[in-house]
Amino acid sequence: MTRTPGRPRTQGRWKRPLDLTLGTALLLLAAPVLAAAALALAARGRRVMTHSPRTGPHGAPFVLRSLNTRRLGLDTLSRLHHVVRGELSLVGPEPLAPGDVRGGPGGAYHWRAALKPGLTGLAQVRRRSTMPWDEAELLDQHYAEHQSLRLDLAVLDEALRVPLREAVRVPLREAARALRRGGKARLSDTDHRLPGYRTAEEVGSVGAD
Repeated sequence: MTRTPGRPRTQGRWKRPLDLTLGTALLLLAAPVLAAAALALAARGRRVMTHSPRTGPHGAPFVLRSLNTRRLGLDTLSRLHHVVRGELSLVGPEPLAPGDVRGGPGGAYHWRAALKPGLTGLAQVRRRSTMPWDEAELLDQHYAEHQSLRLDLAVLDEALRVPLREAVRVPLREAARALRRGGKARLSDTDHRLPGYRTAEEVGSVGAD
């Protein structure tokens, strides 16, 4: 699916202050969880971080460092330091690998050249819908042409809801699996008793004392 590209908007003066302020606050809040996850990976003998070459505005290369897990979106949160350093924006198109045709002259270079890639973006939050995969590029292009503070905040709101939902859903799912493995729970003979209730045997044993 294709359409005639519009003129990409220049990134507003609000974008970097938002990235720096909110990115720093989120990084500080996530730091204890990220540290615990890193220690857990190291204790299991697993690689803690992944390193992926990516390109920024005008093809400038950088190495994207992420926590080696998808659990609760921790891999995405672990990239917040790139936002603070200015290599990523909180919201923007997905960072591309060097040589990706989508970033070349024959692809979307006209709007990707001056647009900083994002930690999340319109295409990422809409991937959960039933749209065809080839429309993700159109969503990134739409963002480039209509970016605004209001749109950024809407994308961030949607992006943050998923880890929060998973934070509740995962423990509940694990608890349900544990119950299925252990079979049905059974009440003991005393679980249903009212306060002060005693059997005849218990009364007799008390009298004998």
